[in-house]
Amino acid sequence: MIGRRHQVALALTALLAAAAACTNQEREESAAAARPAPPAARGFTLVASGDVLPHASVVDRAAYDAGGGGYNFRPMLSGAEPLVSRADVALCHLEMVHEGDRNGHPASSAPPQIAWGLAATGYDSCSTASEHALDDTNAFQRTLAALDQAGVRHAGTARSEAEARSLVLLQAGPAKVAHLSYTYATDQHPLAAGPSWAVNQVDEQRMIADARAARQAGADVVVVSVHWGTAWQDTPDQLQLTLAQRLTASTTQGRPDIDLILGTGAQVPQPYEKVNGTWVVYGMGDQVTGELYNGQGVRDSRGAESTIGRFTFAPPARPGARWEVTRAEFLPQVYDLDAGRAVDLGQAVAGGADLTGARDRVRDVVLSRGAAKDGLVMGQPTGQ
Repeated sequence: MIGRRHQVALALTALLAAAAACTNQEREESAAAARPAPPAARGFTLVASGDVLPHASVVDRAAYDAGGGGYNFRPMLSGAEPLVSRADVALCHLEMVHEGDRNGHPASSAPPQIAWGLAATGYDSCSTASEHALDDTNAFQRTLAALDQAGVRHAGTARSEAEARSLVLLQAGPAKVAHLSYTYATDQHPLAAGPSWAVNQVDEQRMIADARAARQAGADVVVVSVHWGTAWQDTPDQLQLTLAQRLTASTTQGRPDIDLILGTGAQVPQPYEKVNGTWVVYGMGDQVTGELYNGQGVRDSRGAESTIGRFTFAPPARPGARWEVTRAEFLPQVYDLDAGRAVDLGQAVAGGADLTGARDRVRDVVLSRGAAKDGLVMGQPTGQ
């Protein structure tokens, strides 16, 4: 039999052990409370701008800005740099060089320094699919080589079948963004003859298949750049409206296959619209351009107007859901042909420049399909 004194000793030992356990638990709980909570997954910002058209006057300006030593395209983009450089990922559209004077476009020849100017401004990738992509084979090759050397990714055109199959996947903060690019072939502006893989042409089923493949390759967000629309028309045409509806309606296991559509090619700004829950920019206009003439042969100042879109994405609320756009903004710009500078219209108007009419015209076009009710706002270049 266990003696009474031994029983008391055992009970005391048990009490001390329990007290020690409580003390250790309290210490652990206190330490856990003192530790900072794990950071919530952050989102990212994406900015995108319109056509960069290296017309002869643009190249001349870059030569002047270089002070006699080659070409410097960075100063003409300085008005966009505060916005572009602060984004997690920034997309541009570089239309290929073409010969002659077609559709009011001045003849041009762009030196490779244009790619370095885009890189210095902060652009990560350029869409290059356009109706002029293969007009000049040598210029086509030079353009892609220059982008490669400057470290700017490119989507939409390719020098080989293997390159055509490769995916542009960009790191945007914690997310991976796929950038796809396509162009319409029209009777008025047929694509030059070339291998079928050299330039991505608009094909609804192919675009959806590419988007799904990008998702399978690890893309959290799929962005599609489309060179489309009717020149000098500030409203989307039926082809744009139909394609936007079909692309944004495509889903896989309830998740949209495409997260953002960016349009170029119409020469002038066109509306933003939320279609099937996905933002569509029908046309961003020309960010950098020479003097342009519309279909009636009249100089048209709208050809120098554009917008930059800025979209803030938040991480999925649950596994398998989409990254949602929590803030959508547009920033109106104009390319000052005399100064050779892309100018933020909001900033210029605030500084007293007589550009209020241009700003208001761009704003009215952008909001003409009801984007304001879905939360689209006019932003500031530094993010205020």
